Amino acid sequence: MDIHQILEYLPHRYPILLVDRVLECEPGKSIHAIKNVTINEPFFNGHFPHHPVMPGVLILEALAQAAAILSFKTMGSKPDDKSVYYFAGIDGARFKKPVSPGDQLNLHVEIIASKRGIWKFKAEARVDGQLATEAELMCTVRSIE
Repeated sequence: MDIHQILEYLPHRYPILLVDRVLECEPGKSIHAIKNVTINEPFFNGHFPHHPVMPGVLILEALAQAAAILSFKTMGSKPDDKSVYYFAGIDGARFKKPVSPGDQLNLHVEIIASKRGIWKFKAEARVDGQLATEAELMCTVRSIE
């Protein structure tokens, strides 16, 4: 999926859209997406000016956005303006390697379970094949009406 297709599945926009391309998506199973990290990211001004590092919570957010695309592809639907895809939980989050400008985050997410609108995922972010972040994510779609 290119960025235009991604925008159909995610309501996020600048500066919080954190998926640039989907390389592979197998509905009901897994997704492999990428986020290109550039020095132009707005968070680098303050995190940290002398040694820019992508905040771990934003790496988790990038993984959750990839998970959202996988969920919608699995359901065979696209989000509408009356629903939001929320975090329901994050377990076992570990940050193994800092992510810096110039890195490409490879986002790997697979479905562990889906029950009553709650999705559970195993998620990993890698840079140059090395594990940067891992976690189990729980997410849900909720109506905002």
